[in-house]
Amino acid sequence: MGGIRFTDYIAKFATAKVYVEDPRHPVMNGVPESFIVENEEWYTYDKSPRPNVHVLARVDESTYTPDTHIKMGDHPVVWTNLHHRSRNIYIFMGHHPELFQNSAFTTIFRNAIFWAARQ
Repeated sequence: MGGIRFTDYIAKFATAKVYVEDPRHPVMNGVPESFIVENEEWYTYDKSPRPNVHVLARVDESTYTPDTHIKMGDHPVVWTNLHHRSRNIYIFMGHHPELFQNSAFTTIFRNAIFWAARQ
């Protein structure tokens, strides 16, 4: 996962805006430059994985609704680890089934499956 360890999470869930950082990556094909994820747990880690991974999207913690003190600063939520030969993807979001009603999430999910399966 990029050399990170879980530290905390928003147990009561929060809604937030996610920003795509690499719109050219196949997993982000057809995903808007930003989108809202409702009622997510938003885990935090001991540090950002950014130095060890290729970040595709991040959450803007200033948009948490309701606001919370549980934040980590630079907060990537979708990435791939280029240090492994296989295609791999980490998608943070997905802690409730209603997320499958979010077209940005389902586009990322579908794109990730096809990207990882491509020869």
